[in-house]
Amino acid sequence: MLVPPLSLETRDFVVEHLEDSPENLQLIRAFTCSNNAMGLELYLKQQALNDEDNGQSRTYLVKDALTRELACYFSLRTCLIPYELADRRINLSAIELANFAVNDNYRRSQRAVAKIGEYVFVEIIRPLAKHISTCIGAGWLCVFALPKERLIDYYKKKLGFSRLPADKEKLVHGHVKPDYDKDCIFMYQRI
Repeated sequence: MLVPPLSLETRDFVVEHLEDSPENLQLIRAFTCSNNAMGLELYLKQQALNDEDNGQSRTYLVKDALTRELACYFSLRTCLIPYELADRRINLSAIELANFAVNDNYRRSQRAVAKIGEYVFVEIIRPLAKHISTCIGAGWLCVFALPKERLIDYYKKKLGFSRLPADKEKLVHGHVKPDYDKDCIFMYQRI
């Protein structure tokens, strides 16, 4: 049985790929992140199109359904998570939330819209990951979170991610952690 298509529109937001609309390049140029997440801003502006063209990841723009402002973006890609069982090492198939950032300009202009990241994660990213997993057979969603206690806590309490025990986390960091995520913390959840 084929998997039915998935609508990524919500009452508040629409989702597009980078090149779906001519206005998107302009919106990307105006996207800003706080200083702590400057790498996420630079990724969107300088690397996302390249990664799309090379098949390395897929980047989604989340726009306000009414104003068409760029609210946030996220990138997904597949990955393998090395994991040690009692007597052997296996690789778990996963989807990585490689980039996820809210546009500071949107946050300022739409002060009444609260918890944008949490809403987009629950209403768009998780359903999309679930949909993708039915097509490719991935059982996990993972992220390499910036090593900020407040952010780690947010990912745990609000988005439902967990950390591995220290020895298993070290194994993952030694085998699959991207260079640009050198200080980031691996987190995961079941899809």
